[in-house]
Amino acid sequence: MTAMTRTEKTGARTDEAATLIGDARERIDALDDRIIGLIQERMAVSAVIQEARISSGGRRVNLAREMEVLAHYRDALGKPGTTLAMTMLELCRGRV
Repeated sequence: MTAMTRTEKTGARTDEAATLIGDARERIDALDDRIIGLIQERMAVSAVIQEARISSGGRRVNLAREMEVLAHYRDALGKPGTTLAMTMLELCRGRV
């Protein structure tokens, strides 16, 4: 079996476009790594908040705060932002 050429791998029809797409994909991969790292950092900070809230007799989740986060993402990214925020909040809940 032969290795795919960069043009075949990207679906581009020219070498120039394949190079542009390949470079852009490398940048996206680097951005994804940064986003994942930031989400992991957010999860850790959220765990600290939850632990403090629970140890002080409060509830693990503050629904009013979650609504603020959802609104922030919706305002910045539109309706898909709400879905993204819901997923992020789900990742950050219950880690204590």
